[in-house]
Amino acid sequence: PGAVAARRITVTGRVQGVGFRPFVYRLATSNCLTGWVLNRLGQVEIHVQGSSGSLHRFEHDLIALAPPLARPRVTSSAVADTAVLNTFTIRESSTAGAASIHVPPDLFTCNDCLRELNDPDDRRYRYPFINCTQCGPRYTLIRALPYDRPNTTMAGFTLCPQCQTEYGNPADRRFHAEPLACPDCGPALSFASHDGMTAVGNEASLVACIAALQGGDIVAIKGIGGYHLACDAGSDAAVTRLRERKPRPHKPLAVMFPAPPVAPLAAVSACVTLTREEQEMLLSPDRPIMLATRLTGATLSGQIAPGLNEIGVMLPYSPLHHLLLNDYGAPLVATSANISGEPVLTENREVDERLAHVADARLHHDRPIERPADDPVYRSIYNTPRPLRLGRGATPLEQSLPFSLPQPVISVGGHMKNTVALAWESRLVVSPHIGDMGNARSLAVFEQSIADLQSLYGVTAERVIHDAHPGYATTRWAEHSGLPRHAVLHHHAHAATACDPSAGDEPVLVFTWDGVGYGADGTLWGGEALLGRPGNWRRVASLRPFHLPGGERAGREPWRSAAAVCWETGLEWPDLPQDTELLKQAWERRMNTPQTSAAGRLFDAAAALTGLCRDASFEGQGPMLLEAASETAGHAIELPLKENSDLWLCDWEPLLPMLMDADRPVAARAADFHASLAQSLLHQSQRLRDSHGVTRIGLAGGVFQNRILTDQAAKLLEADGFGVYIPADIPVNDAGLSAGQVIEYGFGLQMQGGIIP
Repeated sequence: PGAVAARRITVTGRVQGVGFRPFVYRLATSNCLTGWVLNRLGQVEIHVQGSSGSLHRFEHDLIALAPPLARPRVTSSAVADTAVLNTFTIRESSTAGAASIHVPPDLFTCNDCLRELNDPDDRRYRYPFINCTQCGPRYTLIRALPYDRPNTTMAGFTLCPQCQTEYGNPADRRFHAEPLACPDCGPALSFASHDGMTAVGNEASLVACIAALQGGDIVAIKGIGGYHLACDAGSDAAVTRLRERKPRPHKPLAVMFPAPPVAPLAAVSACVTLTREEQEMLLSPDRPIMLATRLTGATLSGQIAPGLNEIGVMLPYSPLHHLLLNDYGAPLVATSANISGEPVLTENREVDERLAHVADARLHHDRPIERPADDPVYRSIYNTPRPLRLGRGATPLEQSLPFSLPQPVISVGGHMKNTVALAWESRLVVSPHIGDMGNARSLAVFEQSIADLQSLYGVTAERVIHDAHPGYATTRWAEHSGLPRHAVLHHHAHAATACDPSAGDEPVLVFTWDGVGYGADGTLWGGEALLGRPGNWRRVASLRPFHLPGGERAGREPWRSAAAVCWETGLEWPDLPQDTELLKQAWERRMNTPQTSAAGRLFDAAAALTGLCRDASFEGQGPMLLEAASETAGHAIELPLKENSDLWLCDWEPLLPMLMDADRPVAARAADFHASLAQSLLHQSQRLRDSHGVTRIGLAGGVFQNRILTDQAAKLLEADGFGVYIPADIPVNDAGLSAGQVIEYGFGLQMQGGIIP
């Protein structure tokens, strides 16, 4: 054997909760190396010694052969002094030194655990909480770091001798699997129904739950990041009853499908068409809800997504879900158990009390959920699955910033689809979906998320970044936080997320089309084109503005937007609701009629004028129905572009007679509307290329969740020589605002010389 050498290696990244230390142990021993590995405040520190050839192989394989869910990054590797060591050991975690925390997300059930779950000879056969270092809950049960069992919600479950042996054996895949459990020592299920029937214990509770679902009941089922409301997805009666009770008259419901290991996509593929990318997304570690096109003749209730041709589908991601779906043998509705607009519920008692009018029965368990994490939602937009909602399995979402912040900051997002983000040095961490900020529970979870992120990562924010809208609950929180604060315009934050990182210092043109957001001139923007770079935007194009009668009420009453565009242009709308004369008089006097340029409100108007949606039961219903009704190819109507004080305004007026033409099919009118807006976006880009030389286009804002519009616009732009960038990790809707606020703030500081590039 050659001379013994030693190296000290530090590894950061996602190395917590993914079996990284046992992997290092096995890798070192297989290479006949001695030394030790320990976790030091989120980093893994390794001392390894042996022959130079073995050390070289070890360092290469440390990254190349890392556990599938790990994301390791070597930050230092240096020659070290050799020591007298006969073995390789895993040392106790250390809390000394500077923290470099990477909080692990909740993980889906791995294939090894699924095999054991379905093996009658295994001691964890049909155990609903089976897990190992490669799977199981993480983020939703961590109370503090380092990530060790006493710092999780599993602290109250004392390991039995067999589990303790596995936990302490470095060669076992359950070595230091912190949620480790078995039927003898771990969490258990319980069941209770509205008629007083109860069951205690895993098997009895599962049997009772399946019987309730087969009987048409609605059951609240506790999962990893919260509860689902579940019922038979093939039963019109059950789904209608769920809608009536929640109440949720029209908003789409997600469906979970059985996924046996031998053919995990067989059941879902019988109901929806899936591209290769969508199949890969469904099977990815995130196990998200994926929006997919419904197959004609699919055996699902028509009440799952009324008026839409897409369904949100997902696969089981916890052992409990696998057992339920396999036992039931058919798809189940699995929608968030909450009061509409609030975060998902997590507490057994709270579900018993607050959802007693909705759920006929409850399937509880006694493993506490430390913090809620709703299911993530993705949709294929321009050939790529993109997030509409961040959640369980995908969060905390970490991003690297192209600068280093001088002080830690917390950004608090917007009012709808809220998320928050913590940023320090060159790191950005985005929370799971919180919800709409118009209720007390959302505000409580919002405040918990802000405290959680700082506590988990060991970082204290010294400044708060918020939306410029003075009326947002998040703005008011920032005002009362006691921290120095910085306001970012809503559409500047959107634009910051849609700026192609490869553009360098080259100016980009970003279209920020959404509902409404507070603009620099005090009006409600939402159809903007912004030129420049993060931290330095100039508004160069927009949509012709109009005044919204009733202000915020227009968001849930699309007929108001339709009335506004007709009144603005002097057209009569024969289907205008009765008794609007007083409203029109108020509109003429500009009483409670804020001015807006929002593309989202133009979509609302189109949905109302075509008769698809005059009153909406959820935000975005009109545009969603308009997209679903649209034929694939439409005829674009030329929309005039007029220059007004260095601002190109696109005039939508020529669309109105077409939208109101009852002699044409709704599908054709909807298609023409999409085609016209896609072409107008191209024309604006061409004008601005002529005047400013811009060749890179970004798309952000909730309107670009619309696949027809986004696909058509991107194809037109690329065919004309433009580069097109659409965010793929951050949602284009308001869930991306918290990340955009940090990016906008950081680049703004950099331009002022107050930040390190």
